[in-house]
Amino acid sequence: MLDEKMTAELIAKAIEQLAFSYTPYSNFKVGAALLSKNGTIYTGCNIENAAYTPTNCAERTAFFKAVSEGVKEFQAICVVGGKDGVLTEYAPPCGVCRQVMMEFCNPEKFQVILAVSPEKYQIFTLREILPLGFGPDNL
Repeated sequence: MLDEKMTAELIAKAIEQLAFSYTPYSNFKVGAALLSKNGTIYTGCNIENAAYTPTNCAERTAFFKAVSEGVKEFQAICVVGGKDGVLTEYAPPCGVCRQVMMEFCNPEKFQVILAVSPEKYQIFTLREILPLGFGPDNL
């Protein structure tokens, strides 16, 4: 379980990522902060594309940055998002991002923090947001 200080740091870093979001089509900005088991925090923002399919979510951006540097064990991720970067409600990960999490994370222990502000957030396990997830243990 994360302590309040680390939770606040992840929320702050996810919010900072909104400034880097590239969203000329939806204007829905998303930021993510991914905590590895070694304590390093990897960040990500969503990056849209005119062809839509090549668009990459903030969560996957953070995961791919970490994995590309050899890190494959994670504790938690914080995700924030909103129209024009204004945080008014939770922005849960899409199904594709949940599947990427399932590839690298223990669904019983990995924590997903959905936040609107440092004071307003909820924490879920990956299992709670992906109850019947298919992962490496299924093969």
